[in-house]
Amino acid sequence: MIMKRAIGVLDSGVGGLTVVKELMRQLPKEEIIYIGDTERCPYGPRPHDEIEAYTWELIEFLLSKNVKMIVIACNTATAVVLKEARKRLNIPVIGVIDPGARAAVKGTRNKHIGVIGTKMTIESNSYETALRHVAGEIDVYSLACPPFVPLVEAGELDGERVRDIVAETIRPLQSSEMDTLILGCTHYPLLAPVIQDVVGPDVHLISSGDETALEVAAILDFKELENDLDTVPVHQFYATGDVVIFDRLATEWLGQPVRAEKVEVSGVDA
Repeated sequence: MIMKRAIGVLDSGVGGLTVVKELMRQLPKEEIIYIGDTERCPYGPRPHDEIEAYTWELIEFLLSKNVKMIVIACNTATAVVLKEARKRLNIPVIGVIDPGARAAVKGTRNKHIGVIGTKMTIESNSYETALRHVAGEIDVYSLACPPFVPLVEAGELDGERVRDIVAETIRPLQSSEMDTLILGCTHYPLLAPVIQDVVGPDVHLISSGDETALEVAAILDFKELENDLDTVPVHQFYATGDVVIFDRLATEWLGQPVRAEKVEVSGVDA
């Protein structure tokens, strides 16, 4: 039965676990199969064609697991592949940009919204387009933050060095009037306490995980794909690189033991 199939989630590394955490909280009966491309992370600085090819490899892996839905829990991959994936696949495909934009518009008080993300996500203008589609007239301040993903992938989430890097990177946004800041990369919520400390308590941080999970729940309900069996789901985790740091971060973030399996990918160019 298709309802019993898992939800597939992909990301360039560990960042998509921030979405998985919300999926597990909001949809406790659903099984999740996650793959993080930790060997080739980050995607943000890579050329468009490379991001596209790598993302499709992850999609094909999840399709081989017979998933009933795919969540592209990576803003860069969402910006590059989402539209084509929706055309080509016969199962629902969800991205993280539109849900994050809707949450930001609901949360802002003065219509001044900041967006931080990878180089590719920012250059794609995907968030600005999504924000203006929802809200029309709005001021958007966008900034690429290349140092953040390597920090998270290395497991560096706090401390004086991390705070200094975050403060220096976000400095260009500090003079803006933003009252809301979109963490436009699923890795960034893992740095949220440090980012919040740097931007101050008056700036509301938006992580797309919560809104993405709500959208997944709505689509499962609409398409009658919800798993309504009273069984405990067995989640599966895969990574293309070393699983030691992945397991530590995943276990800490999800609050349960995680033992990922390493999978090989073709065309590795780390």
